[in-house]
Amino acid sequence: MRWLSTSVVSALLALSLSGCGDDVGKVSLGWFTTKDVVVDAVTDPKIAGVTCHISRIEANLDLADPSDMGIACRQTGEITAAEIANIDKSKSGEVVFKESLSILFKSLKVRRIYDADHQTLIYLSYSTKETNGSHKHSLSTVPLWGTKAWNSVATTAAN
Repeated sequence: MRWLSTSVVSALLALSLSGCGDDVGKVSLGWFTTKDVVVDAVTDPKIAGVTCHISRIEANLDLADPSDMGIACRQTGEITAAEIANIDKSKSGEVVFKESLSILFKSLKVRRIYDADHQTLIYLSYSTKETNGSHKHSLSTVPLWGTKAWNSVATTAAN
């Protein structure tokens, strides 16, 4: 009986810690597994014209989700010079999304880094906990070419 109550508590904990993003897709990995591939859509909080889709494994009924993930970010609206002016331009950038993946201090983070030389926004997703000797990560870029932000930078550079 004690095993049953521990299992129920573990299951409830795992479910409560699962995704807080906007799930746009969920694909089962098979009949005999409790794992799914979940696709979340996340809009950059400072650059509304950028949406990132993050795929990750959700392991229901497990205490920890695996660290593997993928990310693809695209321009889905206008990107302005004012938005670019208000972002962190340091080499480490800033966290734009964070989600807990386990009760053991592991989380998925997405960090935006600005590449001024190439006028590109870099989105790096990574796990904060080492798994099998590696911190899992994935990268996507959004070029500013053709946006109001690019035109503003090009005009400023020409003067």
